[in-house]
Amino acid sequence: MDRGGFIDYYEFMQISPNAEPETVQRVYRMLASRYHPDNPETGDMELFLLLNQAHEVLSDTAQRSAYDAVHQSQAAEPITVFSMKEFARGIDGEDNRRMGILCLLYRQRRTNPDHPGLTILDLENMMAFPREHLLFTLWYLREKDFLRLDAGSMYVVTSSGVDYVEEHLPKNRVLYKLLNAAEAGASYRPSTSPEHRRDTMQ
Repeated sequence: MDRGGFIDYYEFMQISPNAEPETVQRVYRMLASRYHPDNPETGDMELFLLLNQAHEVLSDTAQRSAYDAVHQSQAAEPITVFSMKEFARGIDGEDNRRMGILCLLYRQRRTNPDHPGLTILDLENMMAFPREHLLFTLWYLREKDFLRLDAGSMYVVTSSGVDYVEEHLPKNRVLYKLLNAAEAGASYRPSTSPEHRRDTMQ
């Protein structure tokens, strides 16, 4: 799979990469009922086909092992959206950096409730910002009670942070697409193709 075409099946199914096979099967059955084209209210052929593709890979030991190797290499790469000018270092990009961190923590809590936190190193790697450029942002978000440090020194979003994201995210088109990528079956690491960059900026 090339990086631009990578699909995060775990994010699409909203399960942890460490999910047991029983969890994969249970979530698959629930989503299959929702997306099946015969469901008049929530049926969606495109999502149903993608779900079957995800299930085929994640329920087969050999395919899942190969997929996990690619998934881990994707996770080591910075998320492309954070290289955009909207996240420029300094005061001009500060508001977007705050929302970016909250979105990442929101997504982490939703998709991996057993491990809802991210370290500052995780945030550095995902956003491609040195921690020195993130410390002010993290301080502000902690002061506002939008995030906190857990016992393992990992940042986790609070209920106030969740409320803030859900209230303000629709106004932020770039990050709205980032956070909702899973709903469309796309990787939350956007493509670097010119076509995708144009779509992201719209």
